[in-house]
Amino acid sequence: MPEEMSRAAAAPEAADLSAWGPIKRPVFRMLWSTWLVANICMWMNDVAAAWMMTSMTTSPIWVALVQSASTLPVFLLGLPSGALADILDRRRYFIMTQFWVAGVATILSIAVISGVMTPALLLALTFANGVGLAMRWPVFSAIVPELVPRVQLPAALALNGVSMNASRIVGPLVAGALIAGAGTEYVFVLNAVLSVISGFVIMRWRRDHAPSPLGRERLVSAMRVGLQFVGQSARLRAVLLRIAIFFFHSTALLALLPLVARGLHGGDAGTFTLLLASMGAGAIVAALNLPRLRQMMPRDVLVMRSTLLQSVSMAVMAFAPNAWVAVPAMALNGMAWITCANSLSVSAQLALPDWVRARGMSMYQMAIMGASAAGAALWGQVSTWSSVSTGLLVAAASGTAVMLLAQYWVSDLSIEEDMTPSRHFKVPVAEEPPGVGNVVVTIEYQIDPARADDFRALMQESRRSRLRQGALEWELLRDVNKPGRFVEQIVDESWTEHLRRFDRVMASDVVLRERKLAFHIGDEPPLVTRCVVESLVRT
Repeated sequence: MPEEMSRAAAAPEAADLSAWGPIKRPVFRMLWSTWLVANICMWMNDVAAAWMMTSMTTSPIWVALVQSASTLPVFLLGLPSGALADILDRRRYFIMTQFWVAGVATILSIAVISGVMTPALLLALTFANGVGLAMRWPVFSAIVPELVPRVQLPAALALNGVSMNASRIVGPLVAGALIAGAGTEYVFVLNAVLSVISGFVIMRWRRDHAPSPLGRERLVSAMRVGLQFVGQSARLRAVLLRIAIFFFHSTALLALLPLVARGLHGGDAGTFTLLLASMGAGAIVAALNLPRLRQMMPRDVLVMRSTLLQSVSMAVMAFAPNAWVAVPAMALNGMAWITCANSLSVSAQLALPDWVRARGMSMYQMAIMGASAAGAALWGQVSTWSSVSTGLLVAAASGTAVMLLAQYWVSDLSIEEDMTPSRHFKVPVAEEPPGVGNVVVTIEYQIDPARADDFRALMQESRRSRLRQGALEWELLRDVNKPGRFVEQIVDESWTEHLRRFDRVMASDVVLRERKLAFHIGDEPPLVTRCVVESLVRT
């Protein structure tokens, strides 16, 4: 199926823009189905682990720590995982991560069957499973834009949300049925079997990996560049702040849901399953209507309204007496969850070029999981000190208040840069390329001194652009004896890393260069020099 393997297999104008359009693409359908099964396994594991913990202890903090153990690895390992997904063959890396999860699932099932499981061991194996999720999520996020045209990306990401929430229904239902009918150990066994099968299905995917002629980036350097890109992108910083706020507060309900289910009239494992399924059903309904919602209101409005709806539904759950009240509240919670997460995920994807996509999305996931892990621990402790209802109420009230502050203080998200790759800049050639040493690039501008303030403001944009491309340092120098003479100085880690920056030029960088040249009033173009830093031995 080589024609389906190519990026953006169909022209944008021919793409089906409906909610189910991406499913018509065979490779996306195969990988999406595998992702669905993987998510079902994840929910089966989480439900079984959470319920098993309640059978071993009734302490809210221990129960909430199951959620922390599952999400904390993504916060700790997300960036190196994203860097590896950007510099390695994504197909092979994806396969490896899936078999990691399968291996952990196998060990977990053996531990349960043999009767050696303890609360501490359960948390340790849940953490190990989270390590696999930390490695797997960034690479799948980076793969999706390869499988569909840009105009189908919002629908594809929404379908990923459908996958997550369909699994939120199927996984808990299967887990609940097995727990009630056979025993918790059978949930872990089925999880292991399905995880292994999913790994072999992924192996059917054929993808041509084109190694860079400059060779692989070093892991540490790739991580640094990823951090710099996000740090110099106001849009991505705003997205990460909002998604962290949302999940830090919304995770209170998921972390404490086993105890909420037990506290309902007649609450048992079936009630816990029903509540999770209701949340998933609500999310699916919202995901299928997201194209219409995106046309009706801007993303900021969607994010704020979904946050408010999530807080209201969580407050209802704090006092829900029975499943008749809890089920619709959980459905509304699911609608709010997918609307907020999808809106911010689309913003993140559109703000990332392909060369740094996995690193950027890994930091997006780190924000989610780090906030979820911290939130689960905090709200679990608050509930331990007071009550589960109090913990949910405080999380609901503070979630809306903090998001309102973020919407007010953080820059507008509507400004989008053109991330289209560009080969407009001529790649420099060195007669004898230096092997080691930092490379210092200087660009000399002669401008009208009366326009110096405007030029300095524009050069702030140039600084962000150079650092996002991977430069180590950037400075703007002013000649004290020649008014209007400015020197832009960029330091690269090496000659190879200097050349890499030319592979990372986007259409927006070309526009920025033209704006800088418009200030130059010299008879000749700005003078560009490239020097390598020599390492001298002191004598």
